[in-house]
Amino acid sequence: MSEKVHCLIIGSGPAGYTAAIYAARAGLKPVLYTGMEPGGQLMITTEVENYPGYPKGIQGPQMMDEFREQAERFGTDVRYALISKVDLTGPVHKAWTDAGDEIEADAIIISTGASAKWLGLDSEKRLTNKGVSACAVCDGFFFRHMDVAVVGAGDTAAEEAMYLSKLCPNVHLIVRRDEMRASKIMQERVLKTSNIIVHWNSVTEEILGDTEVEAMRIKNTVTGEEKVIPVKGFFVAIGHKPNTDIFKGWLDMDEAGYLIPVPGSSKTKIEGVFVSGDAADKVYRQAITAAGTGCMAALDAERYLGAKGIV
Repeated sequence: MSEKVHCLIIGSGPAGYTAAIYAARAGLKPVLYTGMEPGGQLMITTEVENYPGYPKGIQGPQMMDEFREQAERFGTDVRYALISKVDLTGPVHKAWTDAGDEIEADAIIISTGASAKWLGLDSEKRLTNKGVSACAVCDGFFFRHMDVAVVGAGDTAAEEAMYLSKLCPNVHLIVRRDEMRASKIMQERVLKTSNIIVHWNSVTEEILGDTEVEAMRIKNTVTGEEKVIPVKGFFVAIGHKPNTDIFKGWLDMDEAGYLIPVPGSSKTKIEGVFVSGDAADKVYRQAITAAGTGCMAALDAERYLGAKGIV
């Protein structure tokens, strides 16, 4: 199958659905492909309490359902499939689904997001959203006055440990080596914070608990000593991988694969291609910032198509 659309949105989540809402209301007749994870990372999030407009909080999957419903209300064509290949040459860009269907688009909005990296433990998967999280800013509030753990050695891990140290009596920071990769200033802040306990040369063997996190078992890789430490929250901060592989060779990206837009806009170096959400954001990674950039991308696409006389 081959078809032509004015505005193709690749990826869902807060960025993609917000872009779809704005694009649909502007008459761009957007077609949105959800990707492998419709709704993005919020689909594996339980309670969302920090998004404005939800004073009592909302479950992540329910929030994404409401975003989708709003996008569809204005005429967005939401399709549950994956875009697996693009060709961004020429004034009309092309994309292909994993089923081989071809879409030609006057404008493309990328909102493919980024996926958290995990340790790969069975217990980690079993207890996700039951005390295991990849976002302290999102979920730390639920662990006030409880001991927690953070795994990681970079700036993100240091920042999450610092954030949690203001909420929790003790924060156990699990560092694989005998040094951190975080910037010097972040390391200094961590080491000066009295309730952050750093476990050097340590790896997590297992997260303990039947229905929720109760403790963790860690192992010192030098001595072989194992410890069981009671914690109620376990935060994995070993990085994120942006879902941008299909754009390699087409668009500018940093060494980690995050797309680099033209400063102050959602535009990329290719005319008619725009980026939003966590695919281009390794700093904030919040639902509300993703939604904001989705709005920007739709407005930029509308102006682009209008200037070309397409819509």
